Amino acid sequence: MNKAGVFTTTKKNGEIYYRASFTYKNKHISLGSYPTEDTASKAYDYARILTKSGLSIEEYPTDCPLHFEKYVVLVNFRDNHVYIKNPIYLQKRFFYYYLDRNRIYKFDIEDLFYYSEHKISSRGGHLFVADYGMQINLHSRYGIKKNAVLNRDYRFINNDIYDFRYENIEIINKYHGVRKNTCKNGTVNYKAVILINGNYTIGVYPTEEMAAIAYNKAVDIVKRISPEKKYELNYIDTLAPSAYADLYTKIKISEKLLTLPS
Repeated sequence: MNKAGVFTTTKKNGEIYYRASFTYKNKHISLGSYPTEDTASKAYDYARILTKSGLSIEEYPTDCPLHFEKYVVLVNFRDNHVYIKNPIYLQKRFFYYYLDRNRIYKFDIEDLFYYSEHKISSRGGHLFVADYGMQINLHSRYGIKKNAVLNRDYRFINNDIYDFRYENIEIINKYHGVRKNTCKNGTVNYKAVILINGNYTIGVYPTEEMAAIAYNKAVDIVKRISPEKKYELNYIDTLAPSAYADLYTKIKISEKLLTLPS
C-alpha cells in the first residue's frame, strides 16, 4: 500500500515511478513525478507544510523534495488564492514568472492570461512559448524582431533584461535591416543593411520607412539571384499601397547590389 498522497504508475517500457498529489483549498494538485516512493512522499509532506507556513519563494531550500516550479505555484496559491499551473507569483500591477531560481521575468498584469496558459521555455539563449503547436519567440510578442541586437535595435529602459513590462521596452529599430543613426550634429538618419556573407550596406536614408523599403528592394534583388535565401520583408502600415509602390520605384540602393553575380 502506498504512502499518503503517493500513487504508483508505470512507463511504457515497464519502469515503475511514483506520482504525488494533494488537495488544498478544494483543489486537487499534482506535485509531479518521482523515482522513488520515499521521495514522492517527502514532496507530499513538504507541500502540506509549505501551504501552512510563511516561507517565501526566495527561501526555497536546495534539498527541497518539491520541484521548484511547483513550489512557486503553491506559494502563489497560498498567498494570492489563485491557482495558476505555471510558475507565476502575482503582484498588484504585474507578476513574476520564474523560469528558474535565477531567471525571474516581470510582466504586466495584462499578460497574465497568456502566460497562465503558455509555458516559457529556453533554448540556445532564446525564450520560446508553445502556441498552436509552434515555437514562438517570446521577443516577437513585444515587437522585437528576429536577430535584433540589444541596445542597438531595442533596449530595456531600466537596464533590467528580465523586465518585459511594456513601458520598459523601447524599440529603436522596428524594421528588418534598418539601423537608426544619430549624427554628431544631432540629425538622425537610417542605414539599411542586408546579410549577404556579412552585413552589406544598401544605403542611408532620411526616414525609417524609406530605409525599410530599400531593404525590401534589396531582398527582392537577392532572392532573384539566390531564391534559396530566406529573408523577412518589412510591412510598412503607415503607407498606402500606391505610396509604397512610388517610393519603391524611386528609392536608390547600392549599385553593387545591382551587379551581384548570379
